[in-house]
Amino acid sequence: MSYSTALSGLAGASKDLDVISNNIANASTVGFKSGQAEFADMYASAMTTAVTNQVGIGVRVSTVAQNFTEGTITSTDRDLDVAINGNGFFELSQNGATVYSRNGQFFMASNGAITNADGLQLMGYAADANGVINPGSVVPLFIPTSDMAPSATKNIGLSFNLNSQDPSPKTTPFSATDPTSYTCTTTVTVYDSLGGTQDVKLYFVKNAVGSWIVYGTSGTPPTPVGPSATGNLGTVTFDTSGNITSPSPTNFAFNISNGADGGATTQPLTLDLSGTTQFGEKTGVTGPPLIDGTAAGELKRYSIGPDGVITGTYSNGDTRSLGQIVLANFTDPNGLTNLGGNIYGQSAASGIPQVAVPGSTNHGQLQGGAVENSNVDLTSELVNLITAQRDYQANSQSVKTQQTVDQTLINL
Repeated sequence: MSYSTALSGLAGASKDLDVISNNIANASTVGFKSGQAEFADMYASAMTTAVTNQVGIGVRVSTVAQNFTEGTITSTDRDLDVAINGNGFFELSQNGATVYSRNGQFFMASNGAITNADGLQLMGYAADANGVINPGSVVPLFIPTSDMAPSATKNIGLSFNLNSQDPSPKTTPFSATDPTSYTCTTTVTVYDSLGGTQDVKLYFVKNAVGSWIVYGTSGTPPTPVGPSATGNLGTVTFDTSGNITSPSPTNFAFNISNGADGGATTQPLTLDLSGTTQFGEKTGVTGPPLIDGTAAGELKRYSIGPDGVITGTYSNGDTRSLGQIVLANFTDPNGLTNLGGNIYGQSAASGIPQVAVPGSTNHGQLQGGAVENSNVDLTSELVNLITAQRDYQANSQSVKTQQTVDQTLINL
């Protein structure tokens, strides 16, 4: 029996060495979780055997448990590197099956798919062309490789102060080419349906106390904006405190012609003068213009937020949501099946995955531009390696001792 006991000790120590060596080998593997061999003693007992007479027959490996504590997070500044700060696993698609990983090193394939180094696709919620995320189903995530389509300007928001002490223009009627026929002017740039730009020039003509007429032109040479043939957009009036009294709301509707570059022939626009005042101060714009619409945009970079939303930044300065990464959590992560390649498979012991967006209940947040290092403590593993080696040598000595005893009996 001593042989079998010692051999079981050798097998156990060898298994311990295997686990420790695997930990050491993966000390630099992103997202790796260290393992620990756990042992149980063995007894050959019968119902009638007295407890005080029981002798063990060795040891067995009861399980190899993994330590799912977090590794340290290191910044990489790569757009598609992402670390999980807390509970959860990334969902990946492997030939149609869902697998799980803590390794957040991802890349963009030629078709825009977000994959790991082995080509497994990252899963999450997709976003439509307008950046609206659809949380209805978890699908493989893609980064659009096409440019952002332009959007035509529809709204112009401007705020002015019109000096109450300014005199009325010397010349009437208004003419865009005669500076003496208007009090002040400003120019804004708008986008057409193809992303082309066109300047819209606005003119303010003081025609009475507390009353100003607004005109508009577009293009070169200046063409009056519609629908008025003169470009007259309407009249702005103020009370004795310098606040707008009409129109209410303070909006003027007009349109410009954009047919020259192939854009929409007529482009409707709305001018909002909210916040415009008439004080006894210098005439001028009092705030930055608020103009919608964009030119066509090329995707320049992307970033991942704590909630898993992937945001693209375009050359036109616009940003758009491209999708959202989801996380899966399990009742017993130790029940997951280790499939190698930094991925795990679901099992009956792990329970079913609870899928949610990062930052929700019991799901960690994400940190973009960073990765989670292996949680292997190399110093401790080297100490464990010495201990396992000592255990192996001690069990080898048990075999040697039994051989000596057997030889003594044979020589009697």
